[in-house]
Formats: sequence, C-alpha cells, structure tokens
Amino acid sequence: MIILTGYEGFIGSHFLSSLRAQHKEVVCVEKHEVTTFFHKFDLWDKVTQIIHMGANSSTVGKDLRDYYVYNIDFTLRLFEKAIEYQIPVKYASSASVYGLNGHDSYNPLNYYALSKLTIDYYVMDNLDKFKEIQGYRFFNVYGTGEDKKILDNQSSPVSKFIKQIEERGYIELFEGSDEFLRDFIWVGDCVDIVLYEDVPSGIYDVGTSKPVSFQYVAEKVVENCGGEIRYIPFPDHLKGKYQNFTCAKEDFPGHNYITVAEYLNPEDGLVHTSEGC
Repeated sequence: MIILTGYEGFIGSHFLSSLRAQHKEVVCVEKHEVTTFFHKFDLWDKVTQIIHMGANSSTVGKDLRDYYVYNIDFTLRLFEKAIEYQIPVKYASSASVYGLNGHDSYNPLNYYALSKLTIDYYVMDNLDKFKEIQGYRFFNVYGTGEDKKILDNQSSPVSKFIKQIEERGYIELFEGSDEFLRDFIWVGDCVDIVLYEDVPSGIYDVGTSKPVSFQYVAEKVVENCGGEIRYIPFPDHLKGKYQNFTCAKEDFPGHNYITVAEYLNPEDGLVHTSEGC
C-alpha cells in the first residue's frame, strides 16, 4: 500500500497515473483532507511507501498559517509516522530554496520556499531515523495537466505560452527574457526519477543541468504552435524577487545531497508538451 499526497495537483496527478498503470494500491490524500487524515487512517503497518507531493505550492501567498498547516505541520506528522513504522519516504522539495543565490547558499524568497527549506532542514537533522528517505528539489517542472496552475498564474512558462497562443495567437514575454535562464524539466522525467532511480537517503536536485532562457522557450512554442511574440515591460513588483538563473548541477561541494541530472533535453520535452496545440 502506497500513500500518495497531492494526487489532484499537477505533479501528483502524474504520479497517480503511473502508479495506477502499475496496478499499485494507492491511498490518496489531498489538501482538504490533511486536518482529518491522522484521525481516520489506521493502517500504517500496511504502508510500504509514502510519496509526498502535496503542498500549498503558491509562490505569492501571504497566509503564513496556511503554509504552516499544509507544508510543515502535516509533513512533520507524516514523517513522524514514517519513522515510527519505518516506512520509506519520497517527497517533493523545491529548487526555490536557493532563491537568488544560485547554489552558493539558501535564500528562500517566499513562504512556499521557506516551508520547503524548513522540512529539508528537519530531514537532514533526522536522516538516520528514517528507514529511507529521498527529498527531490524539483527545478522548473512543466508538462500537460497544468490547467489549474495556469488559472492561478503559477504554471510553467511552457504551458502558459501554449495557452496564450491558443487563446490570443501571441505570447506576452517580458523584455530582457533572453537573460532569464531556467533549468526546465519535463514532468514525466520527474516521475521516472522519483519512482525508479535507486539512490541513497538524501536530498537531490532534479533538473537537466541544461538551463535555457524564457526567450528560447517562447521561440520553441511559436515554432511548434504558430503565433508570434510580443514584448511587455518587466513588472516592478517582481524586481529583486525573480530568479535570473537556475540549474541542477552534478557537483555542488559542501552540501549533503547529490544531484540527479541529464534527462530529456528541453527541446524534446517542449515537443511532448505542445503536441496537438
């Protein structure tokens, strides 16, 4: 029996599809259930793995209590059960913990990133208590199924640009987007890495180590879907809070995690995502 949180979300839904395709027995837990789950569920001795993908993933939210309830308190209670019953854990962290500092140090710029780093610190401090635990710092994940994230303006630029082409016939791109580079990774690779990579307990970067610019992404979407690019001024409210560069690196000395990298390259992943547009 596998516990899967966040199964209704973008990344979690892909995990659910993969697990169901393997005919796994899955207990699904979504955000609205976290305050009652521990009162209702009592089959911990039957659980063989916890895959924790659920969270308040908004990077612009201001309700600190909400992030605490869903991203910290629930996670800690879940991990305490994992320690008590010695259940292997795989969970989603985020590359947002690095903020504007690249890989030199942690610099969370919002409550979401701060909540993820808090859990990472807990895991690193208690690593030896778990039977097995892997945390995955996903970089810029994209793929099909981002509809709700698009509505919340929290989707990857890949899906956002495709949607703009479908609705308007053009992409709105910030001026200077050729200087903003991200390590974009296809959601299908994230699922395969988490489910099938045999790695020791620790915290891992998950990316391609091949960052590309927003300009590149927009051009590829136009190439695959048609339309054009229109440039707009960079918003004032994002200045100083916008990452200029992200990249999962193969070697980051001084930190206690290993990087998982080199999967589907960005151009191939863009083709997967924009098929049929």
